[in-house]
Amino acid sequence: MSESTMGPRNQGAPDYNLHLHPMMAKNYGKWDHHERLKPGVIRYTAESGDNLYVVRAGSPRTMSPATVHKICDIADRFCDGFVRFTIRCNVEFSTDKAENIEPIIKAVKEELGFPIGGTGNSVSNIAHTQGWLHCNLPATDASGAVKALMDDLIDEFEKEEMPNRVHISTSCCQINCGSHADISIIVQHHHAPRIDHKNMMICELPKVVAICPAAAIRPKMMNGATSVEVVEEKCMYCGACHGQCPSMEIRDADTDTLSIWVGGKASSTRGGPSQMKLAVWGIPNNPPRWPEASDAVRKILAAYKEGGKPWERVGEWIERIGWAKFFEKTGFPFTRYHIEDGPDALTTFNRSSHVRL
Repeated sequence: MSESTMGPRNQGAPDYNLHLHPMMAKNYGKWDHHERLKPGVIRYTAESGDNLYVVRAGSPRTMSPATVHKICDIADRFCDGFVRFTIRCNVEFSTDKAENIEPIIKAVKEELGFPIGGTGNSVSNIAHTQGWLHCNLPATDASGAVKALMDDLIDEFEKEEMPNRVHISTSCCQINCGSHADISIIVQHHHAPRIDHKNMMICELPKVVAICPAAAIRPKMMNGATSVEVVEEKCMYCGACHGQCPSMEIRDADTDTLSIWVGGKASSTRGGPSQMKLAVWGIPNNPPRWPEASDAVRKILAAYKEGGKPWERVGEWIERIGWAKFFEKTGFPFTRYHIEDGPDALTTFNRSSHVRL
């Protein structure tokens, strides 16, 4: 069958090659090195000697169409329309003309009010889940917490004074769509879901039972109708069932808190990818500024900034000094909830007599 008789490809991600900057397309696969001219500005140099400059700005992620139009207008004026969003919600303007760098920075700051930075050994723009804007089971406002936290950490975004890059994420539920990061703020439930048995007919019960990762939900007859029950000894309060069935309400404004996890990364450098571990729990979920969460993050960053070696990520720093020193330097209390007692504990040193806390 010839290509001319086939239908157009209209699903999945578009072909990124169609949107590459001409300089990037010309030197694709032949870039020699890159250097940071200053925070937020990177110069990529190809084997041919060609240069491509990138100006990175932090964005609020949730933007109006008017703001997007302003971003595109700046890109049209200085970058021939070439602009992209990174996975951490930064906006990157690409140009092959060095003289355009300062005008881009000036326009971004004055017309958009966005900060320039997030490159190198700095706190990058915070990745976060949708929160109340889109998600069906948030227990807090992830985007609001990010705005409050970045207001406190803006100096660390605009400067490159950390031992290495610091990725921070926030998640509005315990399923943690915000993913693993050097520091992650995750909402925390403290009881099993409350079941509205009279309204369970709106839910697909087989899916409700199957979605529980701890097998804590099972069918049960209630007042002559099919419903479910939760085995509380198994329930880990993740809230996955609530996302499948709104009649299983797990959110509770009186008891929900925040927890902070540390040491996660996807990079394969040095120790390889790693999962996060609990640093502190029970932080008040206190909108609109979440001061207790910001204070806890600042304690971690201050200790890491003081004691981390050059290019050592947060998790690598903790593993080097030991968890006992981590709790000592941050002042966080060590509790029984920090002791790993799940199946994964069999593969860690937490079952060894050599661990001291």
